[in-house]
Amino acid sequence: MKKITIRDIAKQAEVSISTVSFVINGKGEKMAISPTVIKKVQDVAQKLQYKPSMIASSLRTGKTRSIGLIVEDISNQFFADLARVIEDEAKNINYRVFYCSTGDDNERSEELVQSLLQANVEGFIITPTRNLEKTIGQLLKMQKPVVLIDRYFANQKVSHVVMDNYEGSYSAVKFLIDKGRKNIAVVNNESGMIQMKLREKGYVEALKEEGIYNENFTLHLDYHANEQSRVEAIIHFFEKNKEIDAVLFLANYLGLAGLQAFRYLKYKIPDDISVISFDDHDSFKLHTPTISVIAQPIEDIAVKSIQLLMSQMTNFEDYKIEKILKKGSLIIRESV
Repeated sequence: MKKITIRDIAKQAEVSISTVSFVINGKGEKMAISPTVIKKVQDVAQKLQYKPSMIASSLRTGKTRSIGLIVEDISNQFFADLARVIEDEAKNINYRVFYCSTGDDNERSEELVQSLLQANVEGFIITPTRNLEKTIGQLLKMQKPVVLIDRYFANQKVSHVVMDNYEGSYSAVKFLIDKGRKNIAVVNNESGMIQMKLREKGYVEALKEEGIYNENFTLHLDYHANEQSRVEAIIHFFEKNKEIDAVLFLANYLGLAGLQAFRYLKYKIPDDISVISFDDHDSFKLHTPTISVIAQPIEDIAVKSIQLLMSQMTNFEDYKIEKILKKGSLIIRESV
Protein backbone atom coordinates (compact mmCIF):
# COMPACT_ATOMS: atom_id res chain seq x y z
CA MET A 1 0.00 0.00 0.00
CA LYS A 2 1.39 3.41 -1.03
CA LYS A 3 2.44 5.64 1.86
CA ILE A 4 0.36 8.81 1.98
CA THR A 5 2.38 12.04 2.02
CA ILE A 6 1.49 15.69 2.52
CA ARG A 7 1.91 16.08 -1.25
CA ASP A 8 -1.05 13.68 -1.74
CA ILE A 9 -3.14 15.68 0.72
CA ALA A 10 -2.23 18.95 -0.95
CA LYS A 11 -3.19 17.61 -4.38
CA GLN A 12 -6.61 16.33 -3.26
CA ALA A 13 -7.38 19.36 -1.10
CA GLU A 14 -6.20 21.69 -3.89
CA VAL A 15 -3.89 23.67 -1.62
CA SER A 16 -0.13 24.14 -1.38
CA ILE A 17 2.18 21.67 0.33
CA SER A 18 3.20 24.37 2.82
CA THR A 19 -0.46 24.94 3.74
CA VAL A 20 -0.87 21.23 4.49
CA SER A 21 2.34 21.25 6.53
CA PHE A 22 1.14 24.18 8.65
CA VAL A 23 -2.27 22.56 9.26
CA ILE A 24 -0.85 19.11 10.06
CA ASN A 25 1.56 20.65 12.58
CA GLY A 26 -1.14 22.72 14.30
CA LYS A 27 0.06 26.08 12.98
CA GLY A 28 -2.88 26.80 10.66
CA GLU A 29 -4.42 29.61 12.71
CA LYS A 30 -1.02 31.17 13.47
CA MET A 31 -0.31 31.32 9.73
CA ALA A 32 -3.70 32.97 9.13
CA ILE A 33 -5.12 30.00 7.20
CA SER A 34 -8.91 30.19 7.10
CA PRO A 35 -10.96 27.78 9.27
CA THR A 36 -12.58 26.42 6.08
CA VAL A 37 -9.24 25.49 4.55
CA ILE A 38 -7.99 24.02 7.84
CA LYS A 39 -11.05 21.79 8.08
CA LYS A 40 -10.75 20.78 4.41
CA VAL A 41 -7.12 19.71 4.88
CA GLN A 42 -7.95 17.83 8.10
CA ASP A 43 -10.84 16.03 6.44
CA VAL A 44 -8.68 14.96 3.48
CA ALA A 45 -5.89 13.80 5.81
CA GLN A 46 -8.38 11.72 7.77
CA LYS A 47 -9.95 10.32 4.61
CA LEU A 48 -6.54 9.28 3.25
CA GLN A 49 -5.55 7.89 6.69
CA TYR A 50 -2.43 10.00 6.76
CA LYS A 51 0.14 9.14 9.44
CA PRO A 52 2.92 11.68 10.01
CA SER A 53 6.52 10.50 10.02
CA MET A 54 7.72 10.27 13.61
CA ILE A 55 11.33 10.82 12.50
CA ALA A 56 10.48 13.96 10.58
CA SER A 57 8.33 15.18 13.45
CA SER A 58 11.10 14.63 16.02
CA LEU A 59 13.64 16.49 13.85
CA ARG A 60 11.24 19.39 13.49
CA THR A 61 9.95 19.63 17.08
CA GLY A 62 12.69 17.97 19.13
CA LYS A 63 10.05 15.56 20.47
CA THR A 64 10.19 11.84 19.72
CA ARG A 65 6.73 10.92 21.05
CA SER A 66 8.37 7.96 22.74
CA ILE A 67 8.43 6.47 26.24
CA GLY A 68 11.11 4.32 27.85
CA LEU A 69 9.72 1.32 29.74
CA ILE A 70 12.21 -0.53 31.96
CA VAL A 71 10.98 -3.69 33.69
CA GLU A 72 12.66 -6.44 35.66
CA ASP A 73 12.12 -9.36 33.29
CA ILE A 74 10.10 -9.13 30.08
CA SER A 75 10.02 -12.94 29.91
CA ASN A 76 8.02 -13.02 33.17
CA GLN A 77 4.36 -13.10 32.21
CA PHE A 78 3.41 -10.37 34.67
CA PHE A 79 5.86 -7.89 33.15
CA ALA A 80 5.07 -9.03 29.60
CA ASP A 81 1.35 -8.44 30.16
CA LEU A 82 2.05 -5.10 31.80
CA ALA A 83 4.26 -4.00 28.90
CA ARG A 84 1.60 -5.01 26.37
CA VAL A 85 -1.10 -2.91 28.07
CA ILE A 86 1.23 0.08 28.49
CA GLU A 87 2.14 -0.18 24.79
CA ASP A 88 -1.55 -0.26 23.85
CA GLU A 89 -2.30 2.76 26.03
CA ALA A 90 0.65 4.68 24.57
CA LYS A 91 -0.43 3.82 21.04
CA ASN A 92 -3.85 5.34 21.75
CA ILE A 93 -2.19 8.72 22.28
CA ASN A 94 0.25 8.25 19.37
CA TYR A 95 3.27 7.38 21.47
CA ARG A 96 5.61 4.46 20.95
CA VAL A 97 7.33 2.49 23.70
CA PHE A 98 10.94 1.33 23.90
CA TYR A 99 11.02 -1.44 26.48
CA CYS A 100 13.82 -3.47 27.98
CA SER A 101 14.66 -5.78 30.91
CA THR A 102 17.11 -5.26 33.76
CA GLY A 103 17.33 -8.82 35.10
CA ASP A 104 17.41 -7.04 38.49
CA ASP A 105 20.96 -5.95 37.60
CA ASN A 106 21.59 -2.40 38.79
CA GLU A 107 24.53 -1.76 36.46
CA ARG A 108 22.46 -2.85 33.48
CA SER A 109 19.59 -0.65 34.70
CA GLU A 110 21.82 2.42 34.71
CA GLU A 111 23.08 1.57 31.22
CA LEU A 112 19.51 1.23 29.94
CA VAL A 113 18.55 4.61 31.40
CA GLN A 114 21.51 6.23 29.64
CA SER A 115 20.67 4.50 26.35
CA LEU A 116 17.07 5.71 26.53
CA LEU A 117 18.26 9.23 27.33
CA GLN A 118 20.41 9.13 24.20
CA ALA A 119 17.34 8.00 22.26
CA ASN A 120 15.66 11.17 23.57
CA VAL A 121 12.61 9.45 25.06
CA GLU A 122 10.24 11.96 26.61
CA GLY A 123 9.47 10.03 29.78
CA PHE A 124 10.26 6.90 31.76
CA ILE A 125 8.13 4.17 33.33
CA ILE A 126 10.46 2.10 35.49
CA THR A 127 10.43 -1.02 37.65
CA PRO A 128 13.49 0.01 39.68
CA THR A 129 16.32 -2.24 40.84
CA ARG A 130 17.52 -2.05 44.45
CA ASN A 131 20.18 0.62 43.89
CA LEU A 132 18.57 2.73 41.17
CA GLU A 133 17.33 5.46 43.50
CA LYS A 134 20.28 7.78 42.73
CA THR A 135 19.82 7.38 38.95
CA ILE A 136 16.11 8.14 39.24
CA GLY A 137 16.99 11.21 41.29
CA GLN A 138 19.26 12.36 38.47
CA LEU A 139 16.42 11.95 35.97
CA LEU A 140 14.21 14.13 38.15
CA LYS A 141 16.94 16.78 38.36
CA MET A 142 17.08 16.72 34.55
CA GLN A 143 13.30 17.32 34.63
CA LYS A 144 12.63 14.01 32.91
CA PRO A 145 9.13 12.70 33.68
CA VAL A 146 9.32 9.45 35.67
CA VAL A 147 6.73 7.03 37.05
CA LEU A 148 7.68 3.91 39.01
CA ILE A 149 5.63 0.73 38.80
CA ASP A 150 5.51 -2.51 40.85
CA ARG A 151 7.94 -1.09 43.42
CA TYR A 152 9.28 2.23 44.70
CA PHE A 153 11.67 3.87 47.15
CA ALA A 154 9.87 4.91 50.34
CA ASN A 155 11.76 8.19 50.83
CA GLN A 156 11.95 9.34 47.20
CA LYS A 157 9.56 11.98 45.90
CA VAL A 158 8.47 10.37 42.66
CA SER A 159 5.07 9.20 41.44
CA HIS A 160 4.42 5.49 41.55
CA VAL A 161 1.64 3.00 40.84
CA VAL A 162 1.79 -0.31 42.70
CA MET A 163 -0.46 -3.02 44.03
CA ASP A 164 -1.31 -3.00 47.73
CA ASN A 165 1.08 -5.88 48.39
CA TYR A 166 0.52 -5.96 52.15
CA GLU A 167 -3.24 -6.31 51.78
CA GLY A 168 -2.94 -8.96 49.08
CA SER A 169 -0.73 -11.16 51.23
CA TYR A 170 -2.69 -10.52 54.43
CA SER A 171 -6.01 -11.47 52.76
CA ALA A 172 -4.56 -14.64 51.23
CA VAL A 173 -3.23 -15.87 54.58
CA LYS A 174 -6.52 -15.08 56.32
CA PHE A 175 -8.30 -17.12 53.66
CA LEU A 176 -5.99 -20.09 54.28
CA ILE A 177 -6.60 -19.81 58.03
CA ASP A 178 -10.36 -19.78 57.46
CA LYS A 179 -9.88 -22.99 55.47
CA GLY A 180 -8.41 -24.60 58.58
CA ARG A 181 -4.71 -24.34 57.69
CA LYS A 182 -2.48 -23.81 60.74
CA ASN A 183 1.09 -24.35 59.55
CA ILE A 184 1.42 -21.84 56.73
CA ALA A 185 4.78 -21.25 55.06
CA VAL A 186 6.01 -18.41 52.88
CA VAL A 187 8.61 -18.48 50.09
CA ASN A 188 10.25 -15.15 49.25
CA ASN A 189 13.42 -13.94 47.55
CA GLU A 190 16.29 -12.03 49.16
CA SER A 191 16.02 -8.93 46.98
CA GLY A 192 14.98 -6.72 49.88
CA MET A 193 12.76 -4.67 47.54
CA ILE A 194 9.88 -2.93 49.22
CA GLN A 195 7.11 -4.87 47.47
CA MET A 196 8.59 -8.18 48.67
CA LYS A 197 8.99 -6.85 52.20
CA LEU A 198 5.35 -5.72 52.25
CA ARG A 199 4.15 -9.10 50.98
CA GLU A 200 6.05 -10.87 53.72
CA LYS A 201 4.86 -8.36 56.32
CA GLY A 202 1.24 -9.06 55.41
CA TYR A 203 1.90 -12.79 55.81
CA VAL A 204 3.59 -12.37 59.20
CA GLU A 205 0.99 -10.04 60.70
CA ALA A 206 -1.97 -12.15 59.56
CA LEU A 207 -0.46 -15.17 61.35
CA LYS A 208 0.58 -13.24 64.46
CA GLU A 209 -2.99 -12.01 64.91
CA GLU A 210 -4.05 -15.66 65.14
CA GLY A 211 -1.10 -16.59 67.36
CA ILE A 212 0.21 -19.17 64.87
CA TYR A 213 3.25 -17.46 63.36
CA ASN A 214 6.32 -19.73 63.11
CA GLU A 215 9.52 -18.09 61.87
CA ASN A 216 10.85 -21.52 60.82
CA PHE A 217 8.24 -21.62 58.06
CA THR A 218 9.92 -18.78 56.11
CA LEU A 219 12.17 -19.60 53.16
CA HIS A 220 14.29 -16.90 51.47
CA LEU A 221 15.85 -17.74 48.12
CA ASP A 222 18.64 -15.99 46.22
CA TYR A 223 16.99 -13.94 43.47
CA HIS A 224 19.77 -14.78 41.01
CA ALA A 225 19.68 -18.54 41.64
CA ASN A 226 18.72 -20.65 38.63
CA GLU A 227 15.44 -22.53 38.54
CA GLN A 228 16.94 -25.91 39.44
CA SER A 229 18.60 -24.43 42.52
CA ARG A 230 15.29 -22.93 43.60
CA VAL A 231 13.50 -26.24 43.16
CA GLU A 232 16.15 -28.08 45.19
CA ALA A 233 16.03 -25.49 47.99
CA ILE A 234 12.24 -25.76 48.18
CA ILE A 235 12.39 -29.56 48.26
CA HIS A 236 14.92 -29.44 51.12
CA PHE A 237 12.81 -26.88 53.03
CA PHE A 238 9.62 -28.94 52.86
CA GLU A 239 11.41 -32.19 53.66
CA LYS A 240 12.66 -30.49 56.83
CA ASN A 241 9.22 -29.06 57.72
CA LYS A 242 6.76 -31.84 56.94
CA GLU A 243 4.05 -30.33 59.16
CA ILE A 244 3.51 -27.40 56.75
CA ASP A 245 -0.02 -27.62 55.35
CA ALA A 246 -0.15 -24.44 53.21
CA VAL A 247 2.26 -22.12 51.44
CA LEU A 248 2.22 -18.63 49.99
CA PHE A 249 4.69 -17.96 47.17
CA LEU A 250 5.47 -14.26 46.86
CA ALA A 251 6.21 -14.27 43.10
CA ASN A 252 5.00 -16.43 40.23
CA TYR A 253 8.46 -17.79 39.34
CA LEU A 254 8.75 -18.97 42.96
CA GLY A 255 5.34 -20.61 42.66
CA LEU A 256 6.36 -22.39 39.46
CA ALA A 257 9.49 -23.72 41.15
CA GLY A 258 7.36 -24.82 44.08
CA LEU A 259 5.05 -26.85 41.87
CA GLN A 260 8.06 -28.72 40.48
CA ALA A 261 9.24 -29.39 44.03
CA PHE A 262 5.84 -30.73 45.06
CA ARG A 263 5.79 -33.04 42.06
CA TYR A 264 9.12 -34.47 43.19
CA LEU A 265 7.84 -34.80 46.77
CA LYS A 266 4.65 -36.44 45.45
CA TYR A 267 2.50 -33.94 47.35
CA LYS A 268 -1.17 -33.92 46.46
CA ILE A 269 -2.57 -30.41 46.13
CA PRO A 270 -4.65 -29.38 48.11
CA ASP A 271 -4.91 -32.58 50.21
CA ASP A 272 -1.31 -32.47 51.44
CA ILE A 273 -0.72 -28.77 50.99
CA SER A 274 -2.72 -25.69 49.94
CA VAL A 275 -1.01 -23.32 47.51
CA ILE A 276 -1.45 -19.63 46.68
CA SER A 277 1.00 -17.61 44.57
CA PHE A 278 1.39 -13.93 43.77
CA ASP A 279 1.03 -12.91 40.11
CA ASP A 280 -1.08 -15.04 37.81
CA HIS A 281 0.50 -17.16 35.09
CA ASP A 282 -0.89 -19.31 32.29
CA SER A 283 0.75 -22.36 33.87
CA PHE A 284 -1.28 -21.83 37.04
CA LYS A 285 -4.49 -22.01 35.01
CA LEU A 286 -3.37 -25.12 33.16
CA HIS A 287 -1.95 -26.98 36.14
CA THR A 288 -3.93 -29.87 37.64
CA PRO A 289 -5.27 -28.79 40.03
CA THR A 290 -5.46 -25.13 39.03
CA ILE A 291 -3.50 -22.80 41.30
CA SER A 292 -5.02 -19.98 43.34
CA VAL A 293 -3.34 -16.60 42.93
CA ILE A 294 -3.18 -13.00 44.06
CA ALA A 295 -3.50 -11.28 40.69
CA GLN A 296 -2.17 -7.79 40.16
CA PRO A 297 -4.51 -5.22 38.57
CA ILE A 298 -2.36 -5.01 35.44
CA GLU A 299 -4.67 -2.84 33.36
CA ASP A 300 -5.28 -0.38 36.21
CA ILE A 301 -1.54 -0.05 36.85
CA ALA A 302 -0.75 0.43 33.15
CA VAL A 303 -3.48 3.00 32.51
CA LYS A 304 -2.70 5.03 35.63
CA SER A 305 1.06 5.01 34.96
CA ILE A 306 0.51 6.42 31.47
CA GLN A 307 -1.86 9.07 32.86
CA LEU A 308 0.65 10.16 35.50
CA LEU A 309 3.46 10.25 32.95
CA MET A 310 1.40 12.34 30.52
CA SER A 311 0.58 14.74 33.36
CA GLN A 312 4.29 15.31 33.95
CA MET A 313 5.13 15.52 30.26
CA THR A 314 2.55 18.22 29.62
CA ASN A 315 3.05 20.22 32.81
CA PHE A 316 6.29 19.28 34.58
CA GLU A 317 6.44 22.48 36.63
CA ASP A 318 3.04 22.13 38.32
CA TYR A 319 2.24 18.41 38.41
CA LYS A 320 1.68 16.80 41.79
CA ILE A 321 3.45 13.63 42.90
CA GLU A 322 0.94 10.83 43.27
CA LYS A 323 1.50 7.57 45.11
CA ILE A 324 -1.17 5.15 43.96
CA LEU A 325 -2.09 1.84 45.60
CA LYS A 326 -4.24 -0.53 43.54
CA LYS A 327 -5.96 -3.48 45.18
CA GLY A 328 -5.18 -6.92 43.81
CA SER A 329 -7.61 -9.82 43.39
CA LEU A 330 -7.51 -13.11 45.30
CA ILE A 331 -8.55 -15.64 42.68
CA ILE A 332 -9.52 -18.91 44.31
CA ARG A 333 -9.01 -22.05 42.25
CA GLU A 334 -8.61 -25.71 43.10
CA SER A 335 -5.36 -25.51 45.08
CA VAL A 336 -6.94 -24.54 48.43
